[in-house]
Amino acid sequence: MINYTYIFHGTAFTSYSPEKVNILENHLFFVNDNGIIEKIVSPEQEDYTSLLAKHQEDANFHQLEDGQYFLPGFVDLHVHAPQWAQSGTALDLPLYDWLHTYTFPLEAKYADLAFAKTVYEDLVSTLLANGTTTVLYFATVHKEASLLLAEICARKGQRGLVGKVVMDDPDQNPDYYRDADPKTAIKDTEEFILAMKDLAKEVKQGVYPVVTPRFIPSCSDEALKGLGELAAKYDTHIQSHCSESDWAHQYVKDRFQKNDAFALHDFGLLGDKSVMAHSNFLDDKDAELFASTGTAISHCPLSNAYFANSVLPLKRFQAMGIDVGLGTDISAGATPSIYDNAKQAVVSSRMLEDGVSTALCAEERGVADSRISIHEAFYLATAGGGESLSLPIGKLEENYTWDVQIIDTKTPSAKLPIFDAHEALDDIFQKIIYLVRPENIKEVWVQGERVHSRV
Repeated sequence: MINYTYIFHGTAFTSYSPEKVNILENHLFFVNDNGIIEKIVSPEQEDYTSLLAKHQEDANFHQLEDGQYFLPGFVDLHVHAPQWAQSGTALDLPLYDWLHTYTFPLEAKYADLAFAKTVYEDLVSTLLANGTTTVLYFATVHKEASLLLAEICARKGQRGLVGKVVMDDPDQNPDYYRDADPKTAIKDTEEFILAMKDLAKEVKQGVYPVVTPRFIPSCSDEALKGLGELAAKYDTHIQSHCSESDWAHQYVKDRFQKNDAFALHDFGLLGDKSVMAHSNFLDDKDAELFASTGTAISHCPLSNAYFANSVLPLKRFQAMGIDVGLGTDISAGATPSIYDNAKQAVVSSRMLEDGVSTALCAEERGVADSRISIHEAFYLATAGGGESLSLPIGKLEENYTWDVQIIDTKTPSAKLPIFDAHEALDDIFQKIIYLVRPENIKEVWVQGERVHSRV
């Protein structure tokens, strides 16, 4: 007989497919002591009434209140953790000036572990309060501070995939902030991987080391080759930026006479545990390589509006078989909210389809068949992120982790405009995704553990 740690009862929204949301009305969710959804029972099933009667007085039974709903926890595939301290700053600058005037001087401060602890504690708590249960993090070049970020994730209950950033090329990085040389970068990365794997042994929700070249322009060939070898040796996740902007895309072409995707592949940095941020400028051959290797894309629609010079052709890449999830790209994306980025993904897709220049006629202005719905954006925020990381997260299904947000649509300070007691549940879902604020996120659970609650 299975002993369930928790039993939950209420209505949930989860992705059935990239286009369709599954509405699980008044379902029972049985969560085992490993934080896995062991069993889901619908009202139509024969044993539903008897199970509800048997367990609803149990101490471990959780009943949603009227106006409350379950959503899967969000997956954020691209966060520069140290940049939380500059979010909302200088987004009008060109990328090069933004990096060298603000970002690199800030990231250099994380040699100070006291400073790192202050910022990272606040960041992890903030992301959890925004419903984000799993995060793929860029840290800094500092091994100790990067490990500290993982330790904070472990303690606060967030599933953190953390990368010690590698940027060793003296021609592209400031002397005050870079790896000393390729050998040091590889040595520090390997030590970081081993320390992370040791930490992970005691962490229920999991923390994972990530091989993290910042992007090709910041790394020497020797460092890139060594990182690919480390990823293969330890079977780690991999992350970087790929073909983000006109400048970055052209830099790699000039250096290697090939696009980012093929250069990264030559160094062993593409695979089914690889997530490449942005990737707006992939051509069809690049996209086919991503699909064939299982490499995923972190779509960062708000950040792209500031620094990518383009809109990601999301529908085209999905049609080619590429896994795609969402990223906030803190701080090039100023908000810690995946809700905001889901909405922006819809907006950006419509601007791509309709075009933006009124000097052109409507038929010539945009890219046909580019728009996505809010249901599709929700998939990116949840199941798409889980698939991108090759982890059983992002869905409320049996054998997936109990990572959930409990949304209260009747929070007095942020009440959603639901006035019809019989309003269609799909309409309520759409209002949740478009209108929820942190005040509406009453509780957040990760791997069967409550990690955030709002009184």
